[in-house]
Order: sequence, then structure tokens, then C-alpha cells
Amino acid sequence: MKRAALALGLLLLASATQAEDKRGPSRNSYANPSAVIASELAFAQAAQDKGQWTAFAEAAAPDAVMFTPQMVYAQAWLKGRANPAVAVKWQPHEVWSSCDGSLMVSHGAWQGGKANGYFTTLWQRQKDGKYKWILDHGDALKEAEPVPEMIAGHVADCPERGLRPAAAPMVRVGKGTSKALAPLDPAKRSGKSDDGSLTWEVTVDPSGARNLSVEWKKDGAVSPVLIEEVAAEKG
Repeated sequence: MKRAALALGLLLLASATQAEDKRGPSRNSYANPSAVIASELAFAQAAQDKGQWTAFAEAAAPDAVMFTPQMVYAQAWLKGRANPAVAVKWQPHEVWSSCDGSLMVSHGAWQGGKANGYFTTLWQRQKDGKYKWILDHGDALKEAEPVPEMIAGHVADCPERGLRPAAAPMVRVGKGTSKALAPLDPAKRSGKSDDGSLTWEVTVDPSGARNLSVEWKKDGAVSPVLIEEVAAEKG
């Protein structure tokens, strides 16, 4: 019953968002935060149904990165890794989207045993219109994050006509070809949406400490969406 109600709510949210964003030139080029909300909820449920690392691998893009605490290619790190007996649970609280919907950021809370914390996940739209995560970030908290009444969705300002930057060519890596990925710079990684309205950068210290910053174009200026600092793990 709860799943049916959730599915209905997502359908209504998606319909409302699509009605607001029909300005896009094609079905796959407008912002629809509900698409990533749905992806996050499905991802979280898959972790419970199939196992934590199985779900992470299925939802990740070929070049996705995660932190262990050093930055690593997720698919390589997850390959053959046994699932924990009890999967972490998580819930999205807020989503920020580029104007064109090519890149989105979700933020929320996780719980595992007696621990809890926050997560931030970057999602990139694929050629088939579905979303895969490209970066998973987060940390533990002493106190759980407040639970919002509703999952909020936000959209960046659109570039002015004629000023939209050309999309950078994307390198697609087929299934089973992770060896073709370029060597990973363990200290820094960055990216942006196809229209340039949402950007991100992460830096990692040799100690494992890291910083993630996400910016977007809003109200005529570039402003921060999230700035997260994670301290080095205590040895």
C-alpha cells in the first residue's frame, strides 16, 4: 500500500514538473527533479532488496567515483565485493537540477546500525534518458539531519539564448570495458552540466580529507548550492 501511494506521488510530481518545464527543445533536455528523486528511492530500495553493493554497482555510471576514503572508480572497487549483511538505509531530502536536466544533485540522510549521517550524490542523465550516479559523497553526523515534510526540487537558471555553451563531447564506456577508463587523478575531479548551469568540484588530500563544492546559476549570479568538508579518518 505504501509503495502504491509513493508511486502515485512520484507520478503526480513528475507530471507537475514536466508541465513547468516544457520549454526544453526535446523530451530529454528539460529539468525534471522528480526523475532523480525516483532514481534515489529506487536505488535505496534496491539496496534492501538486492544488497548494498549490488545496488551501488547497478546504479553507477561506468566512470562513477566514490571515496574509500581515497577517491576510486566505483565499478572497479565494487566488482566482486560481498554485500554487508545489513544494508545502509537512506532517504533523499532535496534535489538541485541544471536548467537542461543533464546533471542533478541529491542530498539526504542515511542510517546504518547506530550510526547516521548525510549523503550527496551527483546524477548524470544517460543517452536513454535514465540517470546514473557519477559521484557519491557523504559523512557521519553526531545528530541525524532533520526530516523535511516534502522532498524539495530546485532548478538552475537557464542560459540566455545564444549564450548556451556547447556540450562537451562525452566519452561513453560500454559495459565490461572499465579498463578503458583514463587513470584517475586521486586528488581532484570536476564536472558540469551540458548547459553549464550546474558545476561541481571535489578535492582529496592524501590523508583522505576532502572537499566537495557544487555551484549553480541562480538569480543572475553564480552561487554555491553545497559546500561539504570531510575530515580525515582517525587512525
